[in-house]
Amino acid sequence: MRRLIIAAALALLVALPARAQDFPSKDIRFVCGFAPGGTCDLLSRFMAEHLAPILGKRVVVENRTGASGNIAADMVAKSPPDGHTVLLATMALYTVMPQMPGMNLPFDVDRDLTPISNLANITNVLVVSPQSPIRAVPQLIEMARARPGGLTYASAGNGGSQHLAAEMFKRMAGIDLLHVPYRGGAPAIVDITAGRTDMMFGNLPEFLGQIRGGGLRVIAYGAPEPSPLFPDLPPISATVPGFVVPNWFGVAGPGNMPHSVLSRWVAAVTRVNEDPVFQQRLRENGMTSLIQGPDAFRADIARERGRWGEVIRGADIRAD
Repeated sequence: MRRLIIAAALALLVALPARAQDFPSKDIRFVCGFAPGGTCDLLSRFMAEHLAPILGKRVVVENRTGASGNIAADMVAKSPPDGHTVLLATMALYTVMPQMPGMNLPFDVDRDLTPISNLANITNVLVVSPQSPIRAVPQLIEMARARPGGLTYASAGNGGSQHLAAEMFKRMAGIDLLHVPYRGGAPAIVDITAGRTDMMFGNLPEFLGQIRGGGLRVIAYGAPEPSPLFPDLPPISATVPGFVVPNWFGVAGPGNMPHSVLSRWVAAVTRVNEDPVFQQRLRENGMTSLIQGPDAFRADIARERGRWGEVIRGADIRAD
């Protein structure tokens, strides 16, 4: 009888799901919703490399592209909340898509994902072709007022961060610009470089190669403080007061993540942030650290959701 009881107890233990305190017990999937080579992928790989020795397991970056990152988010939302699958979450996922008319998400961002920590802030810049006559924001505004709707701006698609940044700029500067949406950032940059489209707002890391190679001219910075990489670059807010366009990336897990697993993730991300090598890699690629716990992360999401909601409604932007 005693042997039967012991055998039954062992069978029960085997059948039980892994306990939260067992995390991590296997390799970790760090899911990125965009193709290799972009800002999302770059930051994901930085995090994976620095997290592995802290968590004591392999951290594997998995690129699940498509639907503006929603395929990756949906996969994580439907994963077990055991901490072994997390997402590099974009600002657009949390603040734009849930309130975009025509956007039908297969998951509920607030219910099906757990905000773990913000990671990095990537400030927008404004770029033009090297051959463009536009060399400064005051000149751009003057030209736009002389030719309402005559200047064009590119974006990687309708409703994306580049689109919303330009629409906010239009409203705050009191000008009219024509939107030219592309299927992704790469073809948009090609046409900016060739002078077929006049300008583009976007994440600094995505433009760095072209800027350094002479394929793009950067004329202004979307943060109030100087850029560490381009300290002489004027802020847009010097001409358009209050114009600030941060674009952050954070880490999110599946919904209903146990508190002990969430705490372990927060501690691991905090340790990564304390690594001077990680900090240097961020700076070299046009990013700044923005490590926050879950509560501060949620507060940022709510604040930015309100701001971008005004832009979406004011410009009548739709996903379809």
